[in-house]
Amino acid sequence: MADVRLDKINKIYPNGFHAVHDLSLELTDGEFLVLVGPSGCGKSTALRMIAGLEEISGGDLYVGDRRVNDVQPRDRDIAMVFQNYALYPQMSVRDNIGFPLRLKKVATDSRLEQVDNAAGILELMEQLDKKPATLSGGQRQRVAMGRAIVRRPSAFLMDEPLSNLDAKLRVQMRAEIASIQRDLGVTTFYVTHDQVEAMTMGDRVAVIKDGYLQQVDDPETLYANPANVFVAAFIGSPSMNLVEGTLTQDGDQWSVELGDQTLRLDESVLANRPALAAHVNERLVVGFRPEDLEDAAVRSDHPADQRLRTTVDVREALGAETLIHFGINAPAVDSGDPDALDELGDSAVARITGRFSPRTQARVGDAIEVAVDCSAMHFFDRSSHLAIT
Repeated sequence: MADVRLDKINKIYPNGFHAVHDLSLELTDGEFLVLVGPSGCGKSTALRMIAGLEEISGGDLYVGDRRVNDVQPRDRDIAMVFQNYALYPQMSVRDNIGFPLRLKKVATDSRLEQVDNAAGILELMEQLDKKPATLSGGQRQRVAMGRAIVRRPSAFLMDEPLSNLDAKLRVQMRAEIASIQRDLGVTTFYVTHDQVEAMTMGDRVAVIKDGYLQQVDDPETLYANPANVFVAAFIGSPSMNLVEGTLTQDGDQWSVELGDQTLRLDESVLANRPALAAHVNERLVVGFRPEDLEDAAVRSDHPADQRLRTTVDVREALGAETLIHFGINAPAVDSGDPDALDELGDSAVARITGRFSPRTQARVGDAIEVAVDCSAMHFFDRSSHLAIT
């Protein structure tokens, strides 16, 4: 095991396209770091530069204390798990897992022992004599991991390894991968576009957009304190609601105007975000998570001046929760996520999602009041899209 350090790594292709800009990250020994971002953001390119499959245009890459920019992939002591498994169809599971050891000319007895150890960890003992074609997608992915494990590398690289699996199996496999990584204690760099994977698996999560690192932190901090509008919208499912609003002050009372409606802010909002005071009477980007909204008929004791009036557009009953979609007459905000809907629709009407209690009786077409937890609001500069803290 070893630390992996990226020091201002860049990737510029011959056609001039700058895919990765000054990416600096440090993975500590045994850490599970997830790099997440939308399609085409440069995350897989960064991973391939670490693996040695892409040439580094600028910056330095270290594995332990060794600079490996010009070291051949096979000599970097790094094992990669690919999206498409990359198994040899004519070989048994045993031979697929043991293939890296055969290349190293490891003695047969030792090779078989190491394969059995890896198969035991991955619960593949009963599949060792089978061919990949007879395995499920999850079993094939475990075989690919077994092939990486037997190499005993300094670090694992995983490039969207679960993207070919169905939804139920993805949930199972992400828990298994995280558990195996903790047991082995191998430094792991994991790339995905799925922010749910990122949040549930990583010790830390790094968010990248257009080749630029946006924020890196533990999942809880990333969710609670996004650095900018893009991170706020990208991390969380359903996404954070983002609208334009105006901060106002009347004596000691602070409020935020959202179109034709006004919400009173608690004193704690200004206490926790003192920089807000410099933005009075300015237009800001205001964000609130779906779970910070509730049907006021369910939360009847919620203050009347912290409610939004609206009409239900869509209802999604999910059992443990009900998602209610509605609009408010406030300008919508483009988060900058290329994977999000291209059309914002009527930009003067922001589409809002609330994660309501299943006890709500709200139905499509109903006029309702929505209780807003104003203490949990987020505020961002309208021009820079940076968080106001």
